[in-house]
Amino acid sequence: MRSILLFALCLNLCLTGLNAQYEIKIPEGYSPQIGAMVSMMEDIKNRITADVSELSQEQVDFMFDEQANSIGALLMHIVANEAYYQVESLEGRQWTAEEAAFWTVGGELGPKSKQEIKGKPVKYYLDLWDEVRAKSLEGLKTKDDAWFAAEVDDGVNLHWVWFHVLEHSSSHMGQISLVKNRLPE
Repeated sequence: MRSILLFALCLNLCLTGLNAQYEIKIPEGYSPQIGAMVSMMEDIKNRITADVSELSQEQVDFMFDEQANSIGALLMHIVANEAYYQVESLEGRQWTAEEAAFWTVGGELGPKSKQEIKGKPVKYYLDLWDEVRAKSLEGLKTKDDAWFAAEVDDGVNLHWVWFHVLEHSSSHMGQISLVKNRLPE
């Protein structure tokens, strides 16, 4: 058993080295701290996208019980969270009434989202995420690490704000995996 585990570990490390997919690299055009965050955000987004991109409409809308959220609702929530912090931190404003009307249902993940966030293919949510992410990347490229370290509230800086976007995506990636594991055969 031990030799099998060692073999699996060695194989995984060899393949990882060949693919170089487990590295945080600063994308061109970003300051070091922001670039590291961008690299991590893109990694999580790519992993979630790969995990859900082939799901059917029925699978995207599936809820395994009354308390659960669908994969579509979780995706919408991830995107709404990023859209909120993007507008607030990069544009220095709150959502307009029109933006709030569109994003709030997904942002809150409550009973209303369980009723309203359904009937759209996974591509709808992924396209929305692509649009929001493109704006985030564009805006973050114009900022530097001094901006990133700036405090926006007592004990909260912009680095933490964007870390929250990252951790939020990561947390919901786990929930998406749970829902996928509960999908009917």
